[in-house]
Amino acid sequence: MNNPFQNHETTGFFQVLRPVTPEEILMMARQLIQQRFARGQAITSPNDTREFLMLELALLEHEVFYTIFLDNQHKILAAEACFQGTVDGASVYPREIVKRALALNACAVILAHNHPSGLAEPSQADQSITQKLKEALALIDVRVLDHFVIGGTEYFSFAERGLL
Repeated sequence: MNNPFQNHETTGFFQVLRPVTPEEILMMARQLIQQRFARGQAITSPNDTREFLMLELALLEHEVFYTIFLDNQHKILAAEACFQGTVDGASVYPREIVKRALALNACAVILAHNHPSGLAEPSQADQSITQKLKEALALIDVRVLDHFVIGGTEYFSFAERGLL
């Protein structure tokens, strides 16, 4: 598939060379946002983080628990789906997140998972696993910066709501 977009004379603007499908637009958006979240890029904006996570998780039909591992300057070491579940839940094992954080020499993490139902409000189980992960990671001096719950086009941020 050839690229239907051409850079415009003004930075950040594109000309459409042919009719494009919604799938092509989403593909281009994913490519652009993944460039911002490539290994070694610094996370500087909660809004960019939320947009990245929404593109990664919003349309999935099963629950996925995602972790962005960061160094001491909040540069990305890895961004990956750590656990997959069913339409209404995913088992999350703090031990595995701790192991991965140690393997990457991470200093901080941003957690996220989706709710295929489209409701972004965290459940009691979501709050509980967030607290367990925060405590487990604190033992190895890794900070949890946020936990996003993505429900379709809605989101919930534990940090914004003062729950971290």
